[in-house]
Amino acid sequence: MATLHVLSHSPFGDNRLTSCLRLLGPSDGLLLCGDAVYALQPASAPCEALQQAPECVGLFALLEDLEARAIKPPARVQAVDYPQFVELSCRFDKVNSWL
Repeated sequence: MATLHVLSHSPFGDNRLTSCLRLLGPSDGLLLCGDAVYALQPASAPCEALQQAPECVGLFALLEDLEARAIKPPARVQAVDYPQFVELSCRFDKVNSWL
């Protein structure tokens, strides 16, 4: 069952991103929103970890949060707006928010 994992907390404050990356299945997706988009800062350890995720895992980031923090996502990460976020939520079998 494919799961969309949604992270909203900064990867520099706790280990949610690391835990999530360990649990990602081959057809899962990961959506970064809120302060979690800081994981996409170039040359940071979280960005390096995301780049190591298997190609079969979809990586997404909420466009509004990227723009608010002036972060340009790497080519591997697809920026999505709110309607696309809803579409992603419907496309996956389950949605897991990492609170």
